Order: sequence, then C-alpha cells, then structure tokens
Amino acid sequence: MKCSISGEVPEEPVVSKNSGLLFEKRLIERHILDYGKCPITGEPLSIDDIVPIKTGKIVKPRPVQAASIPGMLGMFQIEWDGLMLSNFALEQQLHTARQELSHALYQHDAACRVIARLKKERDEARALLAQAERQIPMSMASHNAVSAASISNGKRAAEDDEMGSDGKRIRPGISSSIISELTDCNTALSQQRKKRQIPSSLAPIDSVERYSQLTMNPLHKTSKPGILSLDIQYSKDIIATGGADSNIVVFDRPSGQVVSTLSGHSKKVTSVKFVAEGELVVSCSADKTVRVWRGSEDGNYDCKQILKDHTAEVQAVTVHATNNYFVTASLDNTWCFYELASGLCLTQVEDTSGSSDGYTSAAFHPDGLILGTGTSGAIVKIWDVKSQSNVARFDGHIGAVNAISFSENGYFLATAAQDGVKLWDLRKLRNFRTFTPYDENIPTQSVEFDHSGSYLALGGSDIRVYQVANVKSEWNCIKTFPDLSGTGKVTSVKFGPDAKYIAVGSMDRHLRIFGLPDEDGPSES
Repeated sequence: MKCSISGEVPEEPVVSKNSGLLFEKRLIERHILDYGKCPITGEPLSIDDIVPIKTGKIVKPRPVQAASIPGMLGMFQIEWDGLMLSNFALEQQLHTARQELSHALYQHDAACRVIARLKKERDEARALLAQAERQIPMSMASHNAVSAASISNGKRAAEDDEMGSDGKRIRPGISSSIISELTDCNTALSQQRKKRQIPSSLAPIDSVERYSQLTMNPLHKTSKPGILSLDIQYSKDIIATGGADSNIVVFDRPSGQVVSTLSGHSKKVTSVKFVAEGELVVSCSADKTVRVWRGSEDGNYDCKQILKDHTAEVQAVTVHATNNYFVTASLDNTWCFYELASGLCLTQVEDTSGSSDGYTSAAFHPDGLILGTGTSGAIVKIWDVKSQSNVARFDGHIGAVNAISFSENGYFLATAAQDGVKLWDLRKLRNFRTFTPYDENIPTQSVEFDHSGSYLALGGSDIRVYQVANVKSEWNCIKTFPDLSGTGKVTSVKFGPDAKYIAVGSMDRHLRIFGLPDEDGPSES
C-alpha cells in the first residue's frame, strides 16, 4: 500500500474516514493545516477525520535505479544536472543584478556632473552680472533722477533684491572649484617652502646696521598729512602709499618720481596693496568702500570697481597668493572674501562668538589657506579660509591690534598693539616672545617680516629692526632708526627687495627710504 500523495510506502500510515484513502501522516497533517481539505478529492478534511493504521515494521523496497551500479550512476547524473541548472540560473540572476547596479551608479554619477556644471554656470552668471552692474557708467546716475532716487545710503537698489529673510545680503559662497584652486596653491607653496633657502642676494646684518636715511619724498597733501599704509611691488620696485588726504600715490623708487596719484576715496586710505605685477591696486578707506584700480600704458591708474559691502570703516586689505582673490576687514565686525576679476563678494564672515569688536588688521598666511585678523578688542583670530571658521584665538594684547604679519617660514606670526609686539608659534599656538620697545602711552603701529623671513621691523615712536631667530634663541635688535618726521608716529614699515632698503611712512606727508648709499639711486629730495 502506498501514500496517495507521495506514491511511497508510508512510515506512519493513516486513512481518511471520508474517502478511505491512505496517506503518510506528516504529509496529510501539513496539507490539512495549510488547506483544510483532502488533496485528492478536494472535500473538507480535518485532523479528526484521519485514523492511524497499525502495521508491522515496513521495510522500504530498494528503488529499481538503485539496484545496480549503472542505475545509481544515472541517478547521480540526474542530480548533478539539476545542480548545474540551478547554479546557471543563480549566475544569470547575479549578472542581471550587477548590470542594474552599474546602470544606477552611472545615472548617479551623471546626475552629480550635471549638478556641478549647473552650479558652476550659476556662479559664472552671478559673477558676470555683478561685473556688468559695476561697469555701468556712473555718469548715468547724475543724468537720470529716477536712477538716483532708487539708490539709498550709497548702495545699489538692485542689491535690495539680494537680501535674505534675516535682512542680510545673500552671498554665493566659496565654491568647490575655488577651494580646489586655493588648496593646489597651498600644496605648491608648501613644497617650495620645504626647499627654501635664504637668497645670497639678501642684505647681510652688517649692511643693515649701517642703513641711514637716503631719501625723503613729499607725496601727500600738507593740509592732511600722514601716510597710513604702504606696499611695495618688488619686480618693478614701485611703492604705493595710502594717505590721510584720501589719496593713493604710486612712487617709482629708482627714479624718485611719482608715477600716479589715485583720487576717489572721500576719507583717509587705511590700507593699500599691489596685485600681481603691479597692474592692479586694491585700496580700502574709512569711507566704508573698497576700490580696485587698474594701471594703463601711460602709467596712470583708473578706478574699475567700487565695492560697498561693508557698513563701517574698512581697515585692512590682504591679497591671496593666487592673485585672484583678496580679503577686506572692517570695523563692522566682518571680513569679506572677494573674487578680484569680477569684484564679487563671495562670502562675508561675521564673528559668531558674540564679540562686537571690529577688525583693525588682516593678513593671509603665505600658503593662503589661513587668514589672520586683529580686532579692536586686543584679540588675534586665526581663520580657516575654506570653511570660514575661527580655528584659533590669541589673547594677551592691550588695545587694538594695529598690524599683523606672517613670516615666510610659515609658522611665526607677529602682531602689534598698544603694549608692543608679540610673536606667536603657530605650531603650538602660543606666545613665545614679547617686545615692549615703548612706554604704555605709545602704541606700536606697524610690524613686518621681510620676504625671506630673516628680519623683523616694527614702528612706533621710532623704527627698530630685529634679527629673526628660533623660538628659544634671543631676537637681537640690530638697528634703531629715529622718527625723523618729528611726529613720533611711524605708521607703516616695509622691507624692499632682499631687504636692500626699508620704506617708512609716518604722520607727516613724506615717504622715507633707509638703506646704503647707491650711486644709481635718487638723491634726497
């Protein structure tokens, strides 16, 4: 007797009361639990409707195929074929899954590329729009009363559309492509610094010790005397000075002649910087504006852009090593990162620590990924340019931080304030030396490393030059120049190429050059 389901001799035979059919107990019970009916007749069937049958021990007969070796080999062949077919089906499914995954990844990559391209096009469109706005002739405003009425507090009316819900102007931000450009510049300059050697043409210490005043050049107006800032373009050896008379003067040192006078600011010029090979000059002023000037073939400089993103005096401007970007710092407690070509403010960073102290000085690290700022509250702050986050903070000064300078070695920082000059080790973020050359009533107005990082100059009631040493060694004062202006206020000090001379600005209208007498140089004015 065989099971009606499996066709095999049952080990535990049971019979249905309704149909009288024989089943294997475990098979019929599972079928009843799943379907509740007879698998053969389809009639309703329950566990109570099956009756076990008592039989003697049943010995299953050997299958016909297993009765001989050829039969067994045939069985094995059939099982092997089944296994191979199953494996082939699994491989087909795996191949299909891989194709679907590859297609999905390709679509994701294509979507990312499209998004990146759209963002780039958006940034370029914004830059072109800003450039077009700034190049609109200013004379149109004077001839069009309607246009003049649409401008409020010196700001373009179109800028009102860029205001966010919090009342702050919306900035495009520093894009990933710009960050990559800054990072590549940092990598290249860092590698060069590891191989850096002191140039053989650098002025030796004994020469600096013998420096004296060579020229005294009256560059600014007598009605409002005072040179507040200066910068030197090394390749052409020209000097730009920013004065209290609201003018910028470009001076050719070898010939002793004034190249150009840049007029446009309405108040004192607080900072001035050359860009690239001196083709551009960036200036900032107490009139809350930043101006970009472009040189022409006749030697004059024309104002190409007027930037009005700050709401208080702009105290400092510093140019990035790529010569494509610059930063301005203001007493409105913000610093702005600009694209030089378009004049677009990519981001305006406000200190979120709760301090209301404005910025009085700023400088890029030589590698360009770090920005240092000094505040009117005697705090020095170090910023990560890529993330615009404040990564370090130096306390200890008294009074406003008037000047800040990074050494070319990459890890020394000098800051000047009411209480003198402090030197900071950027590797350990600590102050390792302090110079207090003057009494408490005389602030140090300027501090500057030379381009090789071998000398440090500071200015207050006089000018002092120190030989740069390491953290543990003593920094010796090798030369002190008196303030020949008679004002007792040296406002700016800058080393010339290879420290061959020192340019000094004071609160009179004269630019003074200190160095060794040169037969080819200009005579004293």
